[in-house]
Amino acid sequence: MQFEVRALSPENRIIALVVDAQDEAGARAHTEARGFHVTGVAPVRALRRPAGSRGRISLVLFSQELLALLKAGLSIVEGLEALLEREGGARLRGVLGRLLTGLREGKRFSSLLGEQPDVFPPLYVGIVRAAEGTSDLPRALQRYVDYQERIDTVRNKLISSAIYPSILLVVGGGVSVFLITYVVPRFATIYEDTGRSLPWMSQMLLDWGKFAAAHGLPLLLGTLVVGVALFTGGRAAVGRVGLVTLLARIPLLGAHLRIYQLSRLYLTLGMLLEGGIPIVGAMETACGTVSPAMRDGLLKARASVTSGESLSAAFLAQNLTTPISLRMLRVGERSGELGAMLTQSAAFYDGEITRWIDRFTRMFEPLLMAAIGVVVGTIVVLLYMPIFDLAGSLS
Repeated sequence: MQFEVRALSPENRIIALVVDAQDEAGARAHTEARGFHVTGVAPVRALRRPAGSRGRISLVLFSQELLALLKAGLSIVEGLEALLEREGGARLRGVLGRLLTGLREGKRFSSLLGEQPDVFPPLYVGIVRAAEGTSDLPRALQRYVDYQERIDTVRNKLISSAIYPSILLVVGGGVSVFLITYVVPRFATIYEDTGRSLPWMSQMLLDWGKFAAAHGLPLLLGTLVVGVALFTGGRAAVGRVGLVTLLARIPLLGAHLRIYQLSRLYLTLGMLLEGGIPIVGAMETACGTVSPAMRDGLLKARASVTSGESLSAAFLAQNLTTPISLRMLRVGERSGELGAMLTQSAAFYDGEITRWIDRFTRMFEPLLMAAIGVVVGTIVVLLYMPIFDLAGSLS
């Protein structure tokens, strides 16, 4: 999520930055870590964007195209010029133009990226800055592409597993609403003409169906008002504490969301360490990629590492590890391959999350279908119970 942050720079100038963070507290903490004094934070979605600035820029696609040009033997300036020539979007053309102008003036590429925080997040700027020290920009770009693809793989797995249950809920809810608002009132009219007493459950269903048919518009408006209120309250809660923090309070999801957050944290730290960024700086940059609760622990762990404590001990003290990843961290500290061990730990977590998603989907979808079948079947049975009762009396 993006936030516009107004801050006072060390030169006593008011500046506006766009920061990627989980919530307003994360945006504020990240900006203050860069040495600015924050005066105001607001979500970007609540602001009016200037004309021509609409449309998001895919950093993965930009990095892949630039990487291909650099591997082909072009310089960074030639590569950006080639991208500018083929680009039709006004916003990306402006971004590329500013980068080219700065490079021709002799500025560093990472500094130019940092001047456009609404497009290039601190994580991206950090790996490019580290690559400038080793003169290996293509490898840094490839590392970022691999990092983002791994995160997108888990996210897409979550989204795809939620599509089918969502369709079932919509279809099942639509059938139930149709039965109650259209079919039940017509059965009620037929049963009233018979003059027979009905089973009390059937009578309750028929009374509700008649009420829904007679007050359809007020019920629809009331449902829309409640839905808008819930949506607005949910967005406010997500903006205040973050979506992950809210979902983590659900008993069945909390432990698995923690594993997902640890996977993202370890993958981020591993990429930054392999890119040549010191551990303290990597932990500071990773603060913007985790939930507020985990960010507090990460900041405390960063303070412990700064004072000379090992990363494994700091993570253990702040509950930022599991028994398996703790052993892998200690092995990485002894062998000097801490970045690789962090990346392997993230891969282990990703595999665990994927297996849990598969198990949960296989269990949840049949249960959801059974629940919808029970609701629809109950409505149908209650509608036909008076008919069965009448047939029994005639026989």
